[in-house]
Amino acid sequence: MSTVLTGITTTGSPHLGNYVGAIKPAIQRSTDPAYKSYFFLADFHALIKCWEPERVAQSTKEIAATWMALGLDTDKAVFYRQSDIPEIPELTWLLTCMAAKGLMNRSHAYKAQVAENTEQGSDDPDKGITMGLYSYPVLMAADILMFNATEVPVGKDQTQHLEMARDIGARFNHHFGEHFVMPKTVVDEKVAVLPGLDGRKMSKSYNNTIPLWLPEKKLRKHIMKIKTNSLEPGEPKDPNDSFVFDIFKAFASEQQINEMKVEFANGIAWGTAKQHLFEMINTELQVAREKYNELMNNPDIIEQELNKGAAKAREYATPFLAELKAAVGIRPIS
Repeated sequence: MSTVLTGITTTGSPHLGNYVGAIKPAIQRSTDPAYKSYFFLADFHALIKCWEPERVAQSTKEIAATWMALGLDTDKAVFYRQSDIPEIPELTWLLTCMAAKGLMNRSHAYKAQVAENTEQGSDDPDKGITMGLYSYPVLMAADILMFNATEVPVGKDQTQHLEMARDIGARFNHHFGEHFVMPKTVVDEKVAVLPGLDGRKMSKSYNNTIPLWLPEKKLRKHIMKIKTNSLEPGEPKDPNDSFVFDIFKAFASEQQINEMKVEFANGIAWGTAKQHLFEMINTELQVAREKYNELMNNPDIIEQELNKGAAKAREYATPFLAELKAAVGIRPIS
């Protein structure tokens, strides 16, 4: 059985891009008996860049409710809040003592911040850089190695972190014996990357997202804002050059995609195409939206599920950390 681990940083509200690109495929995979799935709310990671307590707390609530509303079976998957597993920060320190500073210096996030400081003419290349930003690849390594994940689905921009986790884990194994499995990076080229309202990748950093749980009227209003060209109704349109079509095919069946291609060739009006898109997305999310709103109004249910997940996670983490501490010499005196 493969162990798959996915973390979701708690700094924002879920949008359609998150749903299509990460949440939906992850939940589908979790139903496969060949996989043991770990999903966690990365609230410690959130603190690296977000120092707004209410935002972190609200995001944690929204993301947990989202996964539950979309059908994550918490009896089959291990669904937990990172901060509920005290073994993770303990392991982070053990791994920090194995992590080479030169490796941390090569972290993309750190190098990007140094480059920005340099471009702005700062005398201090490390201006504004916290140890959280500098060393968070070690925390990420602890997240992965704590449960000996064999597969970690990531975007292309995250592959370096998996390489660093393997490097740190291998160094620990070299000094203290074989304890960690080396995780495999899984980049799914088939996963859709949705364009946002302006055509760039849908991202909260671009302020171009379509929030996942908008009420029907607001969802339709957002979809009607998707950028299009100036072709009039009746003029043939190219589905390969349309942000509307890019989003449509992420939700549609093959038959529906082919039917929409015919509509584009026949010159469908942009307003009509967007209406079809709205109806498709709204239909897919309607039942889950009701469940999400119910959960948001009953946070005790969310908390109970996270506590249950934390207990399951610690059944593995507690004895494993004891094994690791004993390996490095932190053990009862005898």
